Amino acid sequence: MSDVARQAGVSLVTVSRALNTPDKVSPDTLATVRSAIDHLGYVPNLMAGGLASNRSRIIAAIVPTISNLVFAETVDALAQTLSKDGYQLLLGQSGYSKDVEAALVDTFLGRRVDGLVLTGLSQPKALRLKLQRARIPVVQTWGLPGAGPSTLIDMAVGFSNVEAGRAAARHLISRGHRTLAFLGADETRARQRLRGFQAEARAAGLSDVEAEFVPPPVQIDAAGPCLDRMLARRSDISAVFCNNDLLAAGVLFACAQKAMSVPGRLAIMGFGDLPISRAAFPSLSTVRIRRAEMGEQAGRMLLARLGNATIDAKSVDLGFEIIERKST
Repeated sequence: MSDVARQAGVSLVTVSRALNTPDKVSPDTLATVRSAIDHLGYVPNLMAGGLASNRSRIIAAIVPTISNLVFAETVDALAQTLSKDGYQLLLGQSGYSKDVEAALVDTFLGRRVDGLVLTGLSQPKALRLKLQRARIPVVQTWGLPGAGPSTLIDMAVGFSNVEAGRAAARHLISRGHRTLAFLGADETRARQRLRGFQAEARAAGLSDVEAEFVPPPVQIDAAGPCLDRMLARRSDISAVFCNNDLLAAGVLFACAQKAMSVPGRLAIMGFGDLPISRAAFPSLSTVRIRRAEMGEQAGRMLLARLGNATIDAKSVDLGFEIIERKST
C-alpha cells in the first residue's frame, strides 16, 4: 500500500479508502489510485484485511456435484447475489459423501468463511452442532425441516421433497395409472421423494411401488437396465416417476429401443424441468423447481444476517410445480 500511495501521490488512508470504500473517494483520486495499482500489479492482502475487520468476505457452498445442472443454476444465482455486496463464493463438491461434506466444513471454518450454504438437511447431529457453535450464518437448501426432530441448523430455503413425490403420484394416478414405479439416485432427497410417492399411492389404494436406485451421480445410460429389472418383476407397470430428468430421458430412450410407446404403454415423469425435458420426443412431464430463486434467496438471507438485519422467516418454502407434457 505504501508503494501505491507513493506512485499515486496520496496518503495510505486514501489508498485504503479507494480499496474498501471507493464511494468516499473523489472520481479523479480513485482513478489515480487504480492506475497506480494496475501499474504496480498490487493485490490487497485479504487475509490481513480479514484479521483487521473480522470478516473474510467469503461465503462457502457445498454441493453434491457440479456436473448436475440443477445445482449449477442454484450456485450461479447465489454467486451473483453475493457479488453485488462484495462477497466471493468458495465452492466445495461432496460427491454425495457425508464424510467429505464434514471435511469440507472443517476446511471452510478453518478458512474463516463468513457464511455457509449446504445442500439438503440430512447432516449428522455432530456436524449441525459444530456449525451452530461456529456462530456463522448457515443456509440449508434443497429441502425444508420436517415435522420430526429438527434438522435445521440456522436457516433453510427450498421445498418439500416428500410433497413433491406425493404430487407426482397424484398426477400419474389422475391420468388413470394404477401400477407405479420409481427410479432414482441412491441419496437422501430421492428417498424422500419416493416416500411421498409411495404414501400417495397407498392412499389411493394402489399396490406397492416398484423402485430401483442407481449410485449418484446419475448417468443417463443407467436407466435402461433399471427399467428392465422393474418390468421383469412387474410386467404391468404403466407409469414411472424418475428422480431427475436425465433418468427420465434414459427411460424414454430405452422405451424407443424396445418399441414401447410413450405414454401409451408407459408414461414417464421426470424431476427438475431441465432443458432435456422440453427437447425430448415426446416431451417429458416433470416437477419444476425454482433453482435460481433458491440461490438468490439463500444469498439474500446470508447478507441480511451479515448486515445484522432481521429476516422474515428462518425457513422459506419456494414450492414446486407439476409440468404436464406429452410423456404422461
